[in-house]
Amino acid sequence: QVQLVESGGGLVQAGGSLRLSCTASGMLSRLIVMGWYRQAPGKQRELVARITGGGTTNYSDSVKGRFTISRDNAKNTMYLQMSSLKPEDTGVYYCNKVGGSYYDWGQGTQVTVSS
Repeated sequence: QVQLVESGGGLVQAGGSLRLSCTASGMLSRLIVMGWYRQAPGKQRELVARITGGGTTNYSDSVKGRFTISRDNAKNTMYLQMSSLKPEDTGVYYCNKVGGSYYDWGQGTQVTVSS
């Protein structure tokens, strides 16, 4: 079973940037679509960005143009470059599969954007 570890979160002022990393203990197959999810305080977890094994990306409207998802299949790692951060981007960020059964969820990484 693949284990996922997210890192790179922190406290940043509005307009700032952060780069999140997601490292998988096992191989991330190129056949698997991976994504970054966000859970804001008091809200359900939502998918904000996804990427196919071949590098095709999609973003939610709330982050389009500000976030960039990427993956390195050889390193079993995925990234989320976040720029022009807003207070509403605050939440715990998780990585996982998109579609099908999820891997076990990691602990996530907290992102807090101050105004």
